[in-house]
Amino acid sequence: MSVPTPPVIDLSRAGPGNFRRTRPKWFELLWIVTEALLVTNPLQLSSSLRRWALVAFGADIGRGVILRPRLRVKFPWNLSIGDHCWIGEGVWIHNQAMLTVEHDCVISQETFLTTGSHRSRTNMDLYVSPIYIEAGVWITSRCIVLQNVRIGRNALVTPGSVVIRSLDANGIYSGNPARQIGQRFGKPES
Repeated sequence: MSVPTPPVIDLSRAGPGNFRRTRPKWFELLWIVTEALLVTNPLQLSSSLRRWALVAFGADIGRGVILRPRLRVKFPWNLSIGDHCWIGEGVWIHNQAMLTVEHDCVISQETFLTTGSHRSRTNMDLYVSPIYIEAGVWITSRCIVLQNVRIGRNALVTPGSVVIRSLDANGIYSGNPARQIGQRFGKPES
């Protein structure tokens, strides 16, 4: 007995879903140019200049934040980074919804964080939902963090892991999808 083949989703009919622009298109274009020159540019070595550009376009960036070259940020006005965080080289923050990083966090090289996806079973409309990263988290190199996720205080995500759901505090997480494999700092206090 054969299983009927489902219809193909007509991508020409896909819409913005729950995504709403909060800045005019000319402002977004100005950001794209500024990002290319001052933020993503590997020849521009100043973390302070990157911070200045992000804040000028609406990001909330704390004190002592290090922003390495080749950083990409979709919408700086949807970004909040707390004090003393390190954002590694080649990190891509694709934040159509709010992305919050509390203080003393590390997001290592070439990690991809996205607050958006598509309704893949219905109409491919865009769907956005925030990401929240609590204090002390370390997301190591080349991880992927998807929308609608909260990563708990002091959690550690090992290289190449894919975070598709919220993670508890103080855990060490690994794999695709990321699963807890240990505790970062011994047993949590009761």
